[in-house]
Amino acid sequence: MAIKDKGTEQLIKDTAKRIFFAEGKLHSTTQDIANAAGVSRTLLHYYFRSKDQLINIVFKDAMDELGSRLDNVMDADRPFKEKMENLIDVFVTEAMAFPYQETFLITEINSANSVIYNEYKTAKLKSFLKQIESEMVAGNIETMNPIHFMMNLFSLMAYPLVMSPLYKQFFKLSDKAFKNLIIERKKLICKMIFK
Repeated sequence: MAIKDKGTEQLIKDTAKRIFFAEGKLHSTTQDIANAAGVSRTLLHYYFRSKDQLINIVFKDAMDELGSRLDNVMDADRPFKEKMENLIDVFVTEAMAFPYQETFLITEINSANSVIYNEYKTAKLKSFLKQIESEMVAGNIETMNPIHFMMNLFSLMAYPLVMSPLYKQFFKLSDKAFKNLIIERKKLICKMIFK
């Protein structure tokens, strides 16, 4: 059997990630992806037997990559507020580069009943929820169910990006003006969640 070229395989995955997550073309065909990658559809199918297989791999890689970066932030030996500032920066920067990733994530979870958290991730989440509770007890953040805190935080970060096409039209914002607004929002979110 021939040895697969990891460079070509990575090129195809990177192209699919860009098409799905950055451009929002969730219904692209393997031919569309092959054309964008500059390879034949036959070669694409040599590496990935089906579009579903490619989607699953791209989805898993993206979640692992983002999860790893978020884990590094949450596991850092830093004050909680600094962790939150870093988490907001990492998440929003990723979401700006790949604005359709959340839409893709929700679509995949709904269509395939995907499980994105294993026991290891669940333990990390529980530990982080305890840190949130400690900050509430210390009076640094509003007292509430820590799950509400996390839902509020991720809503503040993700929702404006998911809704960006509407906001750009509604407020008559250029791409650059909207990007500047989101960069400004990173600091604003931290001010909103801390007392």
